[in-house]
Amino acid sequence: MVKIAVMGAGGIAAEHMKALKPHPNVEIVGICDVILENAQNMVNENGGRAYTHYEEMLDREQPNGLIISVPPFAHGDVEEVAASRGIHLLVEKPVGLNMDAVRKKAEVMQAAGIIVSTGYCLRYMEALQKARAYLSDKPIAMVRALRISGIPQMPWWPIMDKSGGQLVEMTTHNVDMMRCLAGDITKVSADMNLLVMKDGGFDIPDVTSANFVFANGAVGHIDTTFFPQPVERAYLEVMGPGYLLTIEGRTLTIIEGKQTMVYKGDDDFYRAQDHAFIEAIDTGDRSLILADYSEAMKTLEVTLAANASAASGQTVYLT
Repeated sequence: MVKIAVMGAGGIAAEHMKALKPHPNVEIVGICDVILENAQNMVNENGGRAYTHYEEMLDREQPNGLIISVPPFAHGDVEEVAASRGIHLLVEKPVGLNMDAVRKKAEVMQAAGIIVSTGYCLRYMEALQKARAYLSDKPIAMVRALRISGIPQMPWWPIMDKSGGQLVEMTTHNVDMMRCLAGDITKVSADMNLLVMKDGGFDIPDVTSANFVFANGAVGHIDTTFFPQPVERAYLEVMGPGYLLTIEGRTLTIIEGKQTMVYKGDDDFYRAQDHAFIEAIDTGDRSLILADYSEAMKTLEVTLAANASAASGQTVYLT
């Protein structure tokens, strides 16, 4: 039996509970939140004990794995503390807001030898995996993405110092999908502005447009916004000689010459992600983790570079 503890009892933690509570090899042993009532409510539905101090939870429950589902600004030293106890981690995205701090965490976790998964759940989506297989032997020339979303109902989300902005906190998923399919990004230039929601208590940009160059020479572009629109939409396009590949939702469409292939998935990628984490702990097979901490760091670095480019008006080069 794999014993799992959770830090943070918000909406994302609830998604993890949906995936893990029915798992026959999982026992939820503890849930920690700064608001005890939130932790207790989640315990009432999923089992375990409620805590407000995570070190007390880790010492008392001695879990095999810890899910860290706290806001970007609130990580503190929880990864280091858990790693020192040999506890495997699933860290929600983004993994932080400061690259120096995140790199130091990575060094501690690597030295501890623990398994570290991250919350880039879309990597487990069947449509993305099929797209990756299709592209494995094909040259990629251009990658384009769009995300039009609503506004998450978290009080910290509209504050730049707490969330990092939409590209860092939310549209990070879409940037990660671009990286998953086309490889590392070496050049970033971006423009951002706060135009529509400037009187609504926001200090994060509500319109963002970023350009990328990938290590293989392909060029990429992403637009994202959260101000009210008639529809919410997200898609990703990859283009190369003789083909156009599109992922929208769980649907993959590939047009090659005169042929069109459509795959409509109905998979639960949250479940796939969490079950892979449990199996990796149980078996020691790290290959089951599709987005480890090093991958999450690279995606974070791209989105933070976009913020820096927009602030300075200069292109940012990544090594």
